[in-house]
This record gives sequence, C-alpha cells and structure tokens, in this order.
Amino acid sequence: MTKFIGERVLMRIFIGESDKHGHIPLYEALVELLRKEGFAGATVLRGVAGFGAHSVYHTDKLLRLSTDLPVIVEAVEEQAKIDAVMPKIDEMMSGGMITLEKATVVRYSHHQEK
Repeated sequence: MTKFIGERVLMRIFIGESDKHGHIPLYEALVELLRKEGFAGATVLRGVAGFGAHSVYHTDKLLRLSTDLPVIVEAVEEQAKIDAVMPKIDEMMSGGMITLEKATVVRYSHHQEK
C-alpha cells in the first residue's frame, strides 16, 4: 500500500454521541459512507468530556451522566475524495464541525501476522 504514502488531508468530523442519521448513530452512518466511497480508513474516537457551539459541558463522570459525549470521526484521504464526499456528509449532519488539515502519511499497511 505504498501508493498511499505522501501528502494527504486529515478530516475530522466533530459530532455528539447521540446524533442520529435516520435510526442509526451518525458516527456509524459516516463511517459506512466513507467505506462505500472508497476511503483508505476511518476511526471513531469517543471523548470523555467536551463542549460545543452551545457551550454545554458533557462528561462521562458518574456524577454528571451525559447522553451526548463528544465523538470525532477521523479519516485521512486525498483532497479530491474529501471534496467529493463533503456534500453528502454535510447533508447528514444537523450540527457539529468539520476540520481539514494537511497530513503526511509515512506508513500505511495491513496488519501482518508474525
């Protein structure tokens, strides 16, 4: 998979854990979309605390049970693929934030058994 090595774009999609697309969690729908669009990979990260546009603090601490912890969907891909999928992502989201930044891929390979 050395053809993926080099300059790419890191896309981060910041949403809430309780956000939905239809009847399924939005983060699952986004990962499935990226898979169908042929992205090299995607990762979902669950935050332990955070706040967003409304400044409402969400945490996973037991004393403050939150039903909407922050979730980040990350994918590294070529700019053209990200540009092509962005309208679909935007249509799926009712809130949240998307950031893009330059990334240099120095290694990309499947796990190999030793």
